Amino acid sequence: MTYSVAVSGASGYAGGEILRLLANHPDVEITTVTAHANAGDPLVRHQPHLRSLRHLELQPTTPELLSGHDIVFLALPHGQSGQYTDALEDVSLVVDAGADHRLTSEAAWSQFYGGDFHEPWTYGVPELLVSGGKQRANLVGATRIAAPGCNASTVSLSLAPGVAAGVIDPSDVVSVLAVGPSGAGKSLKPHLLGSEILGSANPYAVGGTHRHIPEIQQALRGAGAADPRISFTPVIVPMARGILATSTAPIAGDATDAEIRAAWETAYGDETFVQLLPAGEVPRTADVIGANTALMGLAIDRAANRVVVVTAVDNLAKGTAGAAIQSMNIALGLAETTALTVNGVAP
Repeated sequence: MTYSVAVSGASGYAGGEILRLLANHPDVEITTVTAHANAGDPLVRHQPHLRSLRHLELQPTTPELLSGHDIVFLALPHGQSGQYTDALEDVSLVVDAGADHRLTSEAAWSQFYGGDFHEPWTYGVPELLVSGGKQRANLVGATRIAAPGCNASTVSLSLAPGVAAGVIDPSDVVSVLAVGPSGAGKSLKPHLLGSEILGSANPYAVGGTHRHIPEIQQALRGAGAADPRISFTPVIVPMARGILATSTAPIAGDATDAEIRAAWETAYGDETFVQLLPAGEVPRTADVIGANTALMGLAIDRAANRVVVVTAVDNLAKGTAGAAIQSMNIALGLAETTALTVNGVAP
């Protein structure tokens, strides 16, 4: 069976990455691409790298135009997906790459986002540990999927094994992330101009204000944390793509080095897209660009009594579009790795 697909927000970074990956998917046909201000333009005017899709023209984003497809991907700014998802009841599978359906807490939504709260959908991080299993099981047969926030899924995947195994204390988590500006979207923002970020590192959303914090806490609760608390500091650095997340947490009780490392080895030893590096190695963002891979390095700092996890992902691939398509594959009963690669692009 070939599934017809519509992608909204197709002129943006997330929408473009969804299209790049879907273009090589043997089980889907991209029939419709939509945008707002760019409607009426050829897709390749805004995504010139997508040569196999040069025949497509951007259509206006309306519920009527999105309806009637087998699968709809929404790659819209936060707070804009809900107005469409309510009107897409006839669509068999809807995948939202925005935040509108990620959070289960209305209070957390009001605090960090504001506006109308929409029902939570199945969270699109298959490898995440939840209730003694993996989120993958919840994605089987799902009809509504909330793709993750790129920073949130990176930190959650980094720490969930330690939480589930009881070898770290999730009440004192510190995460500092170097992130590429593509995670902020394609809209013009003066502080993200090349002249502003080249040769500089710029922290933002400092002091517990970043919108991905409640998403991380929600994921860690699912892994078994009673009251996860996190100091979360993202820093824009001059690389187009990528996240390098350094997350630390206290060692719990008398957990041994072997027990700590075993927690991550057990969690990810059989996973294709989340890979724990050998002891003593840490990843680089350069090694995951274009790939649906999260590379993870684990260190045990006995002097500070903390576990240190360094994780690299491509924020547009594994962080957003890759996770969305991986989750789609699971929901539809397709091979999970279809149209996704573990291989990055170098140099």
